[in-house]
Amino acid sequence: MNTSPCLELGYVARAHGLKGEVAVRSFDPASETMSTLDRVRLRLRSGEEREMVVESYRPANKEDLLGFEGVHTRAAAEALVGSKVLVYREDLEPPEEGEFFQGDLVGLVAVDEQGAALGTVEEVWATGEVPNLVIRTPGRPELVVPFADEFVPSVDIAAGRIVIRPPEYLEVEGRDDGDAG
Repeated sequence: MNTSPCLELGYVARAHGLKGEVAVRSFDPASETMSTLDRVRLRLRSGEEREMVVESYRPANKEDLLGFEGVHTRAAAEALVGSKVLVYREDLEPPEEGEFFQGDLVGLVAVDEQGAALGTVEEVWATGEVPNLVIRTPGRPELVVPFADEFVPSVDIAAGRIVIRPPEYLEVEGRDDGDAG
């Protein structure tokens, strides 16, 4: 399995207050992972990466407020806005059998149950009760599929492949079998 030592968890949305805190928006608003971390890796807008020690954590309405070692002014915090927040895989509890880190789903090749390519999972939106996979391929509309057993019968991280059973209302799209009515 070719997995990165880090997983993208969210991004620094804004500076908070005057003492260097930042507001981090997690891709999974229900996740409590941020509250358990002692360190994160930030990928700045410039592409530079920095390991940051977490000094403080406070949950807020739609984000988490973090204080980092060495970041004690608003200006220093503002310099981090827009950074991607990555967590070290080794700092996380491994997923249970049949569970996956959402970040590991990004990049998988999506195929239908007959093996026909549908595209690549490019994003995971965690906006409802279950995450949604965003599958894109050039020349076709993006496909948004709930990450639930009904629509995703199998995931093979090691093979880089995910089998998708698109919702019924999407199956006629792009097919010319005369049964679009």
